[in-house]
Amino acid sequence: MEVPLLDLKAQHAAIGEEVERSVAEVFASQIFILGPKVDACEKAVAEYSGAAHGIGMSSGTDALLACLMIEEIGPGDEVITSPYTFFATAGSIARVGATPVFADIDPVSYNIRPDLLEAKITERTRAIMPVHLYGQMADMTAINAIAARHGLIVIEDACQAIGARDGGMRAGSCGTMGCFSFFPSKNLGGAGDGGMVVTNDAARADKLRWFRNHGANPKYYHRYVGGNFRLDAVQAAVVSAKLPHLDAWTDARRRNAARYDRLFAAAGLPESADFALPQAVTERHIFNQYVIRAASRDALRAFLAERRVGSEVYYPVPLHLQECFVYLGCRRGDYPESESAAASTLALPVYPELSDSQAEYAVSCIAEFFKRKRG
Repeated sequence: MEVPLLDLKAQHAAIGEEVERSVAEVFASQIFILGPKVDACEKAVAEYSGAAHGIGMSSGTDALLACLMIEEIGPGDEVITSPYTFFATAGSIARVGATPVFADIDPVSYNIRPDLLEAKITERTRAIMPVHLYGQMADMTAINAIAARHGLIVIEDACQAIGARDGGMRAGSCGTMGCFSFFPSKNLGGAGDGGMVVTNDAARADKLRWFRNHGANPKYYHRYVGGNFRLDAVQAAVVSAKLPHLDAWTDARRRNAARYDRLFAAAGLPESADFALPQAVTERHIFNQYVIRAASRDALRAFLAERRVGSEVYYPVPLHLQECFVYLGCRRGDYPESESAAASTLALPVYPELSDSQAEYAVSCIAEFFKRKRG
């Protein structure tokens, strides 16, 4: 049996006609840059996320970058974030000339620990950029309280967490601004790169619209030096067609995660120092990834690959140990939980269309690996 990490063809087979019809409307209109499709997508995603405004962006990375740019965060400024995340989180901070300052993660949620934040705040700190990793929200109540005490803005990296919820709050709408990615592998994916910022601040929403279009408003009159960060109409059409299905897909991912939990228990794989399952510690974990821990992670991954079970390592090198950030002066051991996660985590297939037999096969392979390992 083959169990791919992700099967986008299965998704497209179910909704392909809807997506293609939406894209065909763009071609019929010949309005490819901004326009009514983008407007409708922005309104729908903002409403879904519990925010007043949506601003379509060319990617999740550019969404983060634009948020930093409109705040005029740059050289001499510091932004606190997680060292265990996709590169774009800290990369966007560095691209505006600011300094990423890291705080370690909670070993269960993999999200930044609020209790470590205040020790990282200096007179140069301008913002906190929490990440809702793997589809589970960071503790936004605590983070917002700290930000308010110190006069900081909060930019949510919610690129893996659209639809996640905790304490009645939806990912993206809790901070000053929230950023989503529509990369094809995301729970809500486009047909290429795309992203969005959502916010409840009308003035910031207007400024983001200027900045995504070279800082111009009206055309050819540039109030700011922005960039070309526009979400194109074809991507907006794909996202808009998929959005009505998102909750059903998320429910399927959550069921798949629960099924894995049952299968691992039935296989006699108790959690231990060698093996651990993901834990949902918030109201609604959307399982962008289902991530296990294994002390012999790399050997397990090779074993699964031989048996045609897809898996992925998110992320093998924490950001404080990346070559491009050597100038920050971080050393191995500075962020032990992030380093431990980077060395032991492994994502298993959890996409909505994953079948019972595929999940059972994946678990049986993992059980076989540990049985052999334990002799």
